[in-house]
Amino acid sequence: MDDDTPLAAQLAMDARRRIELHGRRFARPPQTRIMTVANQKGGVGKTTTTVNVAAGLAMAGLNVLVIDNDPQGNASTALGVEHRSGTPSVYEVLVEGAPMSESVQQCPDIPTLWCVPATIDLSGAEIELVSLVSRETRLRRALDVYLQEREASPEGRIDYVLVDCPPSLGLLTVNAFVTGREVLIPIQCEYYALEGLSQLLKTIDMIKAHLNPTLHVSTILLTMYDGRTNLAQQVAQEVRTHFPEQTLRTTVPRSVRISEAPSHGQTVMTYDPGSTGALAYLEAAREVTERDPALRGAPSQTTTATNEQQGETR
Repeated sequence: MDDDTPLAAQLAMDARRRIELHGRRFARPPQTRIMTVANQKGGVGKTTTTVNVAAGLAMAGLNVLVIDNDPQGNASTALGVEHRSGTPSVYEVLVEGAPMSESVQQCPDIPTLWCVPATIDLSGAEIELVSLVSRETRLRRALDVYLQEREASPEGRIDYVLVDCPPSLGLLTVNAFVTGREVLIPIQCEYYALEGLSQLLKTIDMIKAHLNPTLHVSTILLTMYDGRTNLAQQVAQEVRTHFPEQTLRTTVPRSVRISEAPSHGQTVMTYDPGSTGALAYLEAAREVTERDPALRGAPSQTTTATNEQQGETR
């Protein structure tokens, strides 16, 4: 088997990533970066991206907080935190005005990763929020207070906050958009995922105009990528053509290991850190840290040759 076969090329790429990323510490941002992970289409990898990018950042020495704002609670499951009904969660923060510090739990596998879980109670929050004062800004105000508390605590400042959203554009997602300063959009490499992107961008523009002027799309990550299919390559090319500055060079392949990890209450970063999927998410996390948010997602000057090779070999 020569180096030109897809399997050999993939093995060589994984070996390079292991060497480059093993034990590497990522640079801390000058201030906390708050990223909302959103896409109103379901099944594109929002929660998977949220927990694995967060785990990758935390394993590289950064303090990371995940806010599970999805009633399904899948991010809470993947991070191994308690989220049975009655557990202090994001519901109490949004609806009852409870301090976020009362809901934060530490991830059992990664000491520098914390999570505000979601319980089944959150499924009714959309209706309950309608009659509340400042319904769109409740999560942001609670997070701002918590971040100030962390600044003064022995645990230290939070470097990254990732907010996981439900696959809809209701009040929970609006709260997440108002909370975030940046938007990370996972896009599945299929046609339907592209079709809904324009509606999502219109929603973001509306939030920016009326509720959160600093909001911007800083990062787009291509997920479930299979370079053996023409469709995946076409979708990737289309996204890179329209969003050249925001789209990460790294693509996340379809991976059984990524799918298996939540059933063990883990992210793929701890379930199988040497797998292709884990290495892809770790490299994506590194790319996120190398981008200056002030440049609104402008990529670093690193060549894109690696990613092109990745697309050809998968």
